[in-house]
Amino acid sequence: MASMRDIKRRRSSIQSTQQITKAMKLVSTVKLQKAKNRAEETNPYFDYMYQTVVSMLKRSGTIMHPFLKAGRSEKKAVVVITSNRGLAGGYNSNVVKLVTDSAWKKEELQIYAIGSKGREALERRGYSIAADYSGVIDAPGYEDASAICQAVLSAFQKEEIGEIYLAYTHFKNTVSHEPKLMKLLPVEIDAEEATAREDSGILMNYEPNDEEALDQIIPKYITSLFYGALVEAVASENGARMQAMDSATSNAEEMISDLSLKYNRARQGSITQELTEIIAGASAIS
Repeated sequence: MASMRDIKRRRSSIQSTQQITKAMKLVSTVKLQKAKNRAEETNPYFDYMYQTVVSMLKRSGTIMHPFLKAGRSEKKAVVVITSNRGLAGGYNSNVVKLVTDSAWKKEELQIYAIGSKGREALERRGYSIAADYSGVIDAPGYEDASAICQAVLSAFQKEEIGEIYLAYTHFKNTVSHEPKLMKLLPVEIDAEEATAREDSGILMNYEPNDEEALDQIIPKYITSLFYGALVEAVASENGARMQAMDSATSNAEEMISDLSLKYNRARQGSITQELTEIIAGASAIS
């Protein structure tokens, strides 16, 4: 059985840790409120942009645009959004699993990492890191999303990659976050539905022509998805960290309560032993 000194030392250590987890929970709660509001404001645009572009392309008939067909390269670009800090439960590992648990081979992938935790985890597993934008996740802006979009689309147009995917954490609410893997390019269109719309005569008209229009629309579409994913990822990270620190604080409280009980029992045992020795000594003298 541990001595009273050991129990007291351990209890003191856990109390110090609990103070840290409480502080981190409060910080994450404040950050979450700001990130949550931003995500809720951005989500409608994010969703409608995706739905509008996909719907528009379904009505475009048989347009042969570079962004609508797979490139010659068999390599796939995956933009992986994680955080630069840990202590957020399974937030980072869940996104990494989207990549590692897929049927893709390591040699096929080019990772565009946003967040050092994801980059480090995938690098350790032997994945190729094409670019690192870890500084972006601390305060993401639309300009950051645009710069990443230009880099990835440039590689796509040069046929260094044939497909583009996005791995991030979708923010549902404060306690619910869903890791998602989206295919961005080439845009997938259901062939039967596209043919049906073409036969019905309901087709999209582009001015001045379809190629120039799509050259403008697709980059804005990709940039919007990147920006929306970045905003949702920040909210999800702070939500996950708040939950993790809340659980850690509760666990510390339980451990402190258990150690206090053990300390009191040990103290009572020590007092009882001392009284027994005193009484035994007094009896021997008399």
